[in-house]
Amino acid sequence: MNIFPLYIDPGTGSAIFSVAIGIAATFYFLARGFFLKLGVFFFRNNHKTSSEYKYVIYAEDKRYWQYFEAVLDEFEKREIEIVYLTSSKDDPVFSSKYKYTKGKYIGTGNKAYAYLNFLSAEFVLTTTPNLDVFQWKRSKNVKHYSHMIHGAGGAVSYRIYSFDYFDSILIAGEKEIDEIRQLEYIRNQKEKQLILTGNTFFDKCSELIKNLPKEDEHPFTVLVSPSWGPNSLLSFYGEKILDPLCETGWRIIIRPHPQSLIAEKEVIDKIYEKYKNCLNIEWDFNHENIHSLSKSDIMMSDFSFIIFDYAFLFNKPVIVNIQNIDFRRLEAQDLEREPFYIQAIKQIGVELSDINLFDIKKTILSVSNNIDKQNIRDAIKNIMWLYRGEAGKRIADFMIQTAENKSA
Repeated sequence: MNIFPLYIDPGTGSAIFSVAIGIAATFYFLARGFFLKLGVFFFRNNHKTSSEYKYVIYAEDKRYWQYFEAVLDEFEKREIEIVYLTSSKDDPVFSSKYKYTKGKYIGTGNKAYAYLNFLSAEFVLTTTPNLDVFQWKRSKNVKHYSHMIHGAGGAVSYRIYSFDYFDSILIAGEKEIDEIRQLEYIRNQKEKQLILTGNTFFDKCSELIKNLPKEDEHPFTVLVSPSWGPNSLLSFYGEKILDPLCETGWRIIIRPHPQSLIAEKEVIDKIYEKYKNCLNIEWDFNHENIHSLSKSDIMMSDFSFIIFDYAFLFNKPVIVNIQNIDFRRLEAQDLEREPFYIQAIKQIGVELSDINLFDIKKTILSVSNNIDKQNIRDAIKNIMWLYRGEAGKRIADFMIQTAENKSA
């Protein structure tokens, strides 16, 4: 009997190998899915006896405390209990003196979503978007989900489908109502409750500004405070704008967007290294922006919402770069016209594309003394920031009234 060596041609071998890999991958994901479902099952059973909350706020990070504090103040005044869920172990809620606010750390990522997905509450308020889009699912035991837009005019700057499955959205200005209704119509969705409440962050900053210390000697100061991404001010211009600014001899404060320090660390590191010997350049990496805003005389930015902080709280001039702004994957991509917040930025600021960078010192001085722009800033402020000083009260009123109606 002749014995021939086993031979598999390359094509057949590749096919068999691919099938084997496919089978292995299938078993892996089936097993992974089984254990995930098993974990959810045990989580559900372990939380069946948890008490139902009436009012809940969820903050995915401690930095959102500044938006919710005014609401908690109102609940405290009214002696009404509220639960504050957070994904930050060092959230300010744990060091607060509130008597009627119960702070609870629920973990981060999937652990937090697992908790939220089986939450039982009358009313949930959050600044976290994408309910029922990604990992965070609506709980059948929550009667009302509400999203608070924390930036002026910011509804359509979020990722697409960010608010589609909320019951209500709390907003600061009427223009956002028109844009959200457009999106609902285009997507054939039921209309949500859109509640004009004002802006808790602006209200808080307005009070803080009253007590900010004044500088004994105030040099003319330019604040460079961009957003992040390939079309942001620093990424788009970089040295082309920082070189002439450095040469002015003025104080230049560079305040990168927090996300830049994560997503564009190499870009920021390169800029920092190049200008570390420029004595009139300062860097601001602090969480709060109000001190840099107050110290500066003019700001250079792009499509960042810090523009509205600066214009509305301080009524100071802005130079902006909005070239090549990209609305893809944002709510704004589905609008029929340019979003109002971009129209507002164009009206508030002077566009950088129209400026001769080699004569930037002269341009900055002329912009600083532009009375027409000052009047425009006031007009836009009156459109985009309503009910000043009342946001915390109005939000608490809406939460309480809605929960009572649901219980009736």
